[in-house]
Amino acid sequence: MSAMSVPFGVYVHVPFCATRCGYCDFNTYTPGELGTSASPSSYLDALERELSLAAEQGGRPAETVFVGGGTPSLLGADGLARLLSAVRNSFGLAPGAEITTESNPESTSPEFFSGLLDAGFNRVSLGMQSASSSVLRVLDRSHTPGRAIAAAQEAAAAGFQHVNLDMIYGTPTETDDDVRRTLDAVLAAGVDHVSAYSLIVEDGTAMARKVRRGELPAPEEDVYAARYEIIDERLRAEGFDWYEVSNWSKPGGECRHNHLYWTDGDWWGAGPGAHSHLGDQRFFNVKHPARYSEMVSSGQLPIAETEQLSDADRHTEAIMLGMRLREGIPLSWINQAGREVVDGFISRGLLITHGDRVALTARGRLLADGMITDILVAEEQ
Repeated sequence: MSAMSVPFGVYVHVPFCATRCGYCDFNTYTPGELGTSASPSSYLDALERELSLAAEQGGRPAETVFVGGGTPSLLGADGLARLLSAVRNSFGLAPGAEITTESNPESTSPEFFSGLLDAGFNRVSLGMQSASSSVLRVLDRSHTPGRAIAAAQEAAAAGFQHVNLDMIYGTPTETDDDVRRTLDAVLAAGVDHVSAYSLIVEDGTAMARKVRRGELPAPEEDVYAARYEIIDERLRAEGFDWYEVSNWSKPGGECRHNHLYWTDGDWWGAGPGAHSHLGDQRFFNVKHPARYSEMVSSGQLPIAETEQLSDADRHTEAIMLGMRLREGIPLSWINQAGREVVDGFISRGLLITHGDRVALTARGRLLADGMITDILVAEEQ
């Protein structure tokens, strides 16, 4: 497959947050953490320089653009318009490009969404997490339960056809009824895409310290599975279908940018700490916004580390990511030792074959990570 036939996207990382959520370990910074060492304005200056330097390396028009964070909406519609112009003026945009930004419901408004649409954005992803105020408090989220729904409706009213709401399930103290109320709210919002992620208690976070001290109970795998089944059953009953283990959409609502990640596409990651993947190379940028700005100001790409991927590395990643998709992967990707493990999972109703492909069943999705590990370990023996 030639480089030109491989899908290409641009991911832009916005490293700013008003406050730090207790469960988050992303590369983000609050105003107190940054002081005067970096600002949204200096960040945008640096981003324009990085994208210009990156395009000189031989880029091509982006089929997808995804602005994540952090809290991209803290840049405001004008800042995000400038960011998108930087992508357009460097790599360029392919006809019909999908252009997405994440947004915190508290930093949005009808005027914000209208400004995004005018700038060229055509997809919005909103962090809802839960409709339960008690769960939001455990997560240290600042928005009120109803704000995410109002924001989704404002985005639709502005003209966005594709709106996503993010859920987190398995939060300590959360109940099944909390999950059901969240689903009620999601469906009332009228969105066409839902992402639902099990809470991971990451080392070094405020939540991890609370769990370690016994102030919060540790999440349980059985609870995760039960909550996932509640989410999947309800969404499928309302016209959504899963297309990746943690993502559901109505027909035509799939996120093309995320699909690019899962199918070994190419992307340039711009901004502090952003990761890139181009062919058999993977690299990531320096993390701190001040150091990032210093490097690009001196005419350097802000790359901290580069990794050359072997054929074995790419094979492993293709299976790890492709098996999470509804369409699964070709059986021909798996060697004989791995096929024996696959056959065992098929006999247990955890995998199913469709022609020359193998994919997860509903039960298999609950055990996907462990199953994929078992296949890869068998292949190495």
